[in-house]
This record gives sequence, C-alpha cells and structure tokens, in this order.
Amino acid sequence: MKKILCSLLIALAVATAGAQNAELRAALFEEADAALEAAQALDAALLAPTSFKRGMDSYESAERDLERGRNLDWIRNKLATATGHFKKSAEAAEVGAITLASAVKTRKAALTAQAPRFASDAWVTAERSFNSAARRLENGDIKGARKRSSETEVKYRDAELIAIKAQYLSQTRALLAQAEKDRVKRYAPVTLEKAEALLARAEQELNENRYDTDLPRSLAQDANYEARHAIYLAKHIRKLRDAGVSIEEIILDYEQPLQRIAASADKVAKLDEGTEATTVELSQYIEDLRERETALTQEVNESRERVANLEDEIRELDEQLGGASAERIALVQRLEAEARIKEQFERVEKMFTRDEARVYRQGNVIILRLVGVTFPSGQSNVDFSHGPLLRKVRTAIDTFPGSNLVVEGHTDSFGGDDSNMTLSEARAQSVGRYMVSELGIPAYRIGAEGFGETQPIANNETAQGRTRNRRIDIRIEPRLTGG
Repeated sequence: MKKILCSLLIALAVATAGAQNAELRAALFEEADAALEAAQALDAALLAPTSFKRGMDSYESAERDLERGRNLDWIRNKLATATGHFKKSAEAAEVGAITLASAVKTRKAALTAQAPRFASDAWVTAERSFNSAARRLENGDIKGARKRSSETEVKYRDAELIAIKAQYLSQTRALLAQAEKDRVKRYAPVTLEKAEALLARAEQELNENRYDTDLPRSLAQDANYEARHAIYLAKHIRKLRDAGVSIEEIILDYEQPLQRIAASADKVAKLDEGTEATTVELSQYIEDLRERETALTQEVNESRERVANLEDEIRELDEQLGGASAERIALVQRLEAEARIKEQFERVEKMFTRDEARVYRQGNVIILRLVGVTFPSGQSNVDFSHGPLLRKVRTAIDTFPGSNLVVEGHTDSFGGDDSNMTLSEARAQSVGRYMVSELGIPAYRIGAEGFGETQPIANNETAQGRTRNRRIDIRIEPRLTGG
C-alpha cells in the first residue's frame, strides 16, 4: 500500500512540475514565439536567411537551456536576441518579397514542376543562387541582389524545364535507349525514325511553350507507342528471318485478322487486289453502326421521357373537371407538333452526305454537326468554299419555320483554355455573321456561343478524335406551336 501511495505522489509531482514548466515556457517564449510566427508568415527563412537563421540559433539555444534548468536571465537574454533577429528578418523579408518577386514566382513554378525530384542538380544550383541574392539584399546590396535575382530566374526556369522534360520524355528516351541496345534500327528503321522525330518535336514544343503540355504529352505518348512498336517489329522480323518464313507467308498471315473481322460483320474479305477495299468497307460499316446506335439510344430515351410526361399530364387532366377539354386539346396539339418535328428531322437527315454534316436530335432540338466546315489553325474566317454546304444548311433551317438558331463553336484540347474559348467564340460568331449576310437569315434568330474544349465528343488523345472535336454545331430549336 505504501509503495502504491509513493508512486501516486511521484506521478503527481511530475505532472505538477510539467505543468509549471509549460507555464514558465509560455511566459518566457511569448514574445519570441510571436516574432517567429510573424517571420515565418513572411517566408523569412527564404527571403532573409541570415537574420532568420541567427534568430533560430538563439531560439533553439534558449530551448535547450530551459530543458537543462539554466539561469532564467541567461535564457531571457537569448530569447531577446532571437526576437530581435526574427523582427529584422521579417522586415528584410517584406523588402525581399518585392525586390525578389520574379525569382520567387519562377521558384514556385519550378516547385510545381517537381524540380527538386526530377532536376535535383539544377534545383540545388538555383536555390544557392536565390540564397545568395537574399543575403546580398539583407546586407543592403540592392543592385547586387537584383542582378543575382535575374540570374536565379534563369536557373529556376532551367530546372523547371528539365523537370517537365524528365516527366514527359524520360520514358521515351529509355525506350529509344533499349531500341539502340537491341539494334532495332537494323530491322525497323522507319518506325524507329518516326519515334525519334516525335520525341524531337515534343521536346521542341516544350522548349517553346512549357506551360501548354497537352500537345507535348500527346507527342510523347505517340513516340512511346512508335518506339514500342519498333521494338516489337524488330523482334518479330528477326524471328521470322531466323525461321526462314517467306514474304508470301508473312502477307497471308497478316491477312487473317482482317478476314476474321470481315466474317464477324457478315462480309467477305476480297483481298485479291489488296486490303484497301475491305478496310474501307469495314470502316464504313462500323461508322454506320455507331450512327445507328446513337440514333436508337436517343430515340429510346426520348420515348421514355415522352411517355412518362404524358402519363403525368393525362393523370392530372383526368382529375380535373372544368378545363379538361381545353387542356386535352393543347396536349393533342403538342403531340402533333412533336410528330411534325420528327418527320422534319428525318427529311433534314437525308439532305447531307457523311462528309458534310451529321444530324442529331436532343429532345425536340435538332443538331447540325457541320463536319465539312473547317478552319485553318488559329483562324476564324469562313472560307467561301463552304458556301454550297452552308446553303444546304439554310434549306435545313427553312424546314423548321420560325425556329431559333444557336451556332456553337468547339475546339480540341490542344492550346490554352482561354485561347481555345476565344477561338471557338470567334468561329461561332463568324459562321453566324455569314448566315446573316450571305444566307439572308434574320439576325434576331441567331445566337453564337463558344465552348472551347469543354464539350468533347471524342477522345482528344487521337488525331481522329481531335478532328471530331474541332467542330461547328448549329442548334435548331423549333416552335412547338404553329405551322
């Protein structure tokens, strides 16, 4: 019992002493802690490294002395010294934030690019240069600090670019190194050269605009594919050569997959004059299936929605007494208008070839996707060669008298978000103006809107997908009443 009581008393004494030490530390360090917090808020460790380090040295020394139970006056003197250095570093940091602002900005960009991880040597060099600029500024050498700051910016930009390239291009370089080791150039030189050219172009794009990485990333992915393809081809060609396989056998072997695909489509692969005719036929067949699937899906969804809405309206009408007759008439008129729009849609759908436009429905809204209207890169003026197609568009619009029209511009994902939005708006407005001036459509019926890259309809990772995403859509919004 005595042992338990003794243990409890010791624990109580330790807890009391701990609380007293915490209170003592809080009282002693209050001013220094406040000065440290203020300096850290101004990033003084970066912008005023000399003063801040001196302050931390005195501060940490005071902490050690307190733990060892040293003289309180001695501790207070050290804390006063630390507080003075922290305040000095905060003042210097405020000046540094202005004088070294450009270097700080490029440093943040390099950090975002993970330069410490992917460009460690260049990052260390840049950090040393920044530290030198900050120390010069602390010593009052403003001119020297500015000069060193300019040099530092270059170093951070170099580190940033190295890091970006490492992230996007290192895999491709590793694949090309493997290809060289495997002597791929001897067996698949064309494919390998394509990979090397794509890598060079990706690096050039990064050099010219490191902040728009969509295109370089896509080029690097394509280069990776071509490099892997070259490695595969070389391995396969070497195997075929070693096996003594003839060219005829190779061609026959590679025709088999096309024959299987054709059979799955219930078609006969006629390869007596090559693969082109069968390839075109199968491509067209797949495109037709995709169009049909889209149309059927839209029709099913619209039918379900229409049935649900009609059931609700009929239920409400059956519950009413007085105005039921008039509302039933209105409902019948609306159904007739929707049937008329469906018939008009089917007429418009037949007006265009596949290379001119695709026609879709979204409820009662008709979408004309003008795949035949294209623009040179970065430009928005309508080429008069598109006149015949746009006159067909006028005929399609006339099928829906009194309808409202919205011209929508869309881009792929390459380029900056803001520039893509601006370009898509300019293209939509250009087509809208053409419709007014050349097709005679009243301006009050036409709206124009740009969506940039925000509404893709295909995969931006492929050239075909990006082509589909660069488009002009015309929304035709028919009236549900009238003729």
